[in-house]
Amino acid sequence: MRDQTYLLKQGARLALLVAPLLLLAPRTGWAEDITGTGSSFAAPLYQAWSAASSASTGVTVNYQTIGSSAGQNMALAGTVDFGASDAPMGPEKLEAAHLMQFPTAIGGIVVIVNVPGVPDGALRLTGPVLAALYDGSISVWNDPRVVALNPGLTLPDLAVAPLHRADGSGTTFVFTDYLGRVSPLWSTNVGRGASVDWPVGSGTRGNDGIASYVANTEGSIGYVEYAYAERNHLPMVQLQNKAGDFVAPSAESFGKAAESAVWDEKTLTAVLSDTKGEGAWPIVTTTYVLVPQHSAGTPHGQAVRVFFRWGLTNGRPSSSKLDYVAIPERVRNMALGRLDQLEHATPVPETSH
Repeated sequence: MRDQTYLLKQGARLALLVAPLLLLAPRTGWAEDITGTGSSFAAPLYQAWSAASSASTGVTVNYQTIGSSAGQNMALAGTVDFGASDAPMGPEKLEAAHLMQFPTAIGGIVVIVNVPGVPDGALRLTGPVLAALYDGSISVWNDPRVVALNPGLTLPDLAVAPLHRADGSGTTFVFTDYLGRVSPLWSTNVGRGASVDWPVGSGTRGNDGIASYVANTEGSIGYVEYAYAERNHLPMVQLQNKAGDFVAPSAESFGKAAESAVWDEKTLTAVLSDTKGEGAWPIVTTTYVLVPQHSAGTPHGQAVRVFFRWGLTNGRPSSSKLDYVAIPERVRNMALGRLDQLEHATPVPETSH
């Protein structure tokens, strides 16, 4: 009897020791597939995070690239586990829709061209000249305003073919916001938005659509996320920033823009375009995630939290390989705090949407 009591006591002690370790151990028996949709800018990042994290988290992400506007709309409708958008949603709309929003990474929007005889990275443009190429004020590549910026290049007498996104796009929001900041005419006549009434040019869907069109069309100019331009070996231009420097796009120049930005701690948003930092690339954006609170207590809601907690904590190597820039440490910690809040949030009935 004494031996049996001793064994019971030892078993209880062992259970007390093992229980915390079980809580920390990977949940190898738990697996969940979640669906996200939206930003094409963020697609390479979330696909890389999913591939790198699935073995340890048990979460697999099916991410569909359909543009930031559609990502916001599907998050509002509650038909996906998370939406992704490069244009942040306003606080009133978030509250009314019971959505949580937080940033995940920073990256650059670059200008790509197909101008015969011009080497990759050699063409220089200013913000106002870029706006003039997109509003039709400059219609040929050997226009005096372009030639004056590029005295060492021979520019052809070739029509400019501006290309823009045809779908509602956060990339377009960031690009048109930048044009409005550097060109009063653009701000007055066109404005900014995920979709705008373009004065000239043709439209196509997605970063991949822009990249493919520019690669195959002489005289064309487009705007895409940096990774798409790098992956497709598309000639990128140098842009003059607010400090007066002509800057090439790179993770370093994106990081300098992020360092000089001011973050709103309530909304976790920041304006990263046309910042004052020396060496900063002038068209930089943050990409955001939208999570419906009604899913807080569901397995899918738990999987979303697990996935993005892994990405924000362990995803920096994957982000760097794709030339994204990590969000500042204090902003990352606030984003993790919001994930914790979501974990303890009271689920909102889906019928309230």
